[in-house]
Formats: sequence, C-alpha cells, structure tokens
Amino acid sequence: MNRLSSRHVLGIEHMTVRDVELVLDTADALKDILDRPIKKVPPLRGRSVVHLFFEPSTRTRLSFELAAKRLSADTISVSAASSSVVKGESLLDTALNIEAMRPDIIVLRHPLSRAPHFLARHVDTPVINAGDGTNEHPSQALLDLFTVRERFGRIAGLRIAIIGDIAHSRVAHSDIRAFSKMGAEVTVCGPGTMMPPYVEALGARSARCVEEALDGADVVMALRIQKERERRALVPSIREYAQLYGITRERLRLASPDVVLMHPGPVNQGVEIAPDVFEDPRSVILDQVTNGVAVRMALLSLLIISDTNREGGGT
Repeated sequence: MNRLSSRHVLGIEHMTVRDVELVLDTADALKDILDRPIKKVPPLRGRSVVHLFFEPSTRTRLSFELAAKRLSADTISVSAASSSVVKGESLLDTALNIEAMRPDIIVLRHPLSRAPHFLARHVDTPVINAGDGTNEHPSQALLDLFTVRERFGRIAGLRIAIIGDIAHSRVAHSDIRAFSKMGAEVTVCGPGTMMPPYVEALGARSARCVEEALDGADVVMALRIQKERERRALVPSIREYAQLYGITRERLRLASPDVVLMHPGPVNQGVEIAPDVFEDPRSVILDQVTNGVAVRMALLSLLIISDTNREGGGT
C-alpha cells in the first residue's frame, strides 16, 4: 500500500512510522529531479495547489511552490495582506470559497495553533500544515529527518541536541516528536524562560547547560529566538544569549567527531551560530533547504495519489 494513513498532513504527532518512512523514501526517489537540466516531471499535471500563507515566509513558501511546479501542478499563492481577510473574512469563509474553485491541495500557514486542524474538519480538500503558531511544522521536521538519514544512513540510535527557544518553536515541537518517533535520543537546552514544562512528554530530555546537551551529539540543531511570538523579552540581552547558548567552534568540539550542524532558518549569524561555524563543512544548513523541496514534492504527490485512490476505491 503506497499511501499515507491520513488524507491530511497536520502534524508529526498524527503520522505513523510507516508514513514517515514512506515520505522519506519517496523524497529520496524524487530528489534527483532537482539536479536535471529540465527540472519538471508530469505526475501532477492538471492538478492545482493553493498556498494560503497568513504569516511571512521565504523558505517554506518558495519550497512548496517549487515542489508543486517541479511536479507540473498549477499553483496559486494567497497572503493575508492580499486576501479578503483584511476586509474581515474568516479563515473558514476564505477556505470554503477557495475550495469552491476545486483545488487539489491547500497548504496553510497560520499564526494560530491548530488552524490547519480546524480547516481539515470543514473542507474536503487535503490540507498540509506549513506551520501553525507554536504547535507544529511537520514538513520542516520531515526534511530534517531526510537530511540526517541522508548523512548517516539511519536515524535510530543517533543523539540529537536541539538548542535555543524550545517553548515558542513549532520546529522544535515537530523535530522532538519526529526524531523520537524514529528512534533517536533527543536532548534540548535553552534559557529557562524558553523551556516548556512538557518537554519530556514530547519525548526529549532537558539538559542543564548547552555543554551537557552537546556532549557526544551526532546532530546539533540551533534555533533562533521566536521574537514574533513573545510578548516580552525573555533573555537579558542578545549578547548574553549568544555567549551562553550560541554554537561556537569550541562548543562543537564537545560533540561527536562526525557531528552535523543544522538550523531551520532564518539564521542570525553571531547569535545562535558563530559565523565561522555556519560555513564549517559540518554544516548541512543549505542541504536542508535543498532537501525541503524534495520532501514537499513527496508530500504533494503522496496526498494526491492517496486521495485519487480513495475516490476510486483503490487500496
């Protein structure tokens, strides 16, 4: 059976291990398209993907749009500023009107946690969560898994250190769930004001300092401070944050000799990562960006194939 267990991709918490493996294997098969002279194949010809982005985005939005175009789908992008949301239209009314135009997939980014879950309950079109509030960013977690599996050949048994603003980062929440689900050991560390009380419930261990978190780590994931989600300053100064939690070459020596450095972007060099570390050969940050297109190609194709099979009564 070559389809996902759900007709929506709303979060890692709803995906099975088999779902995750299917996405990674499909992305692996599709990735070579990105290196061809003609970067376009026909499987989604005649299909349409609507991108509803109610928050700013560069990487995720462009990555989803490129992924759809690489598969020959038609794409339409709508932002809050250019939609009837500014006239008072609700998310549901916007989505119902878009659905009336018969798109095949809706990709939604929204500042409210679980907005994609709400939408999925009210529309028949498959919904992909492109980031909802502080809740989840499942496609980012899947591309992070893909990048790690590509580098190490496995995920199970690896030691993952996630450093930074854990409480307000939807990437942290999805990555903790994803790496734990696939058998990795996840340790997190950040300022006390940025550490959620439920981190163990997500599947991670909390370290007392960044040096403890990095000790023997195979993967170091640095996260930026999510200023847009904080109502007040949660650290005394950016300078102090960089001194206590920034990933420097000296700190990286505590990790495994084969460590890889990751960041979901945008990167604030000199704050969460020292500039010389960003350019270090162990950094796979730009590989993550490339792999994001392949993983989103996989999600779009799997959802449309799954939906077509369901409509046709296939298995």
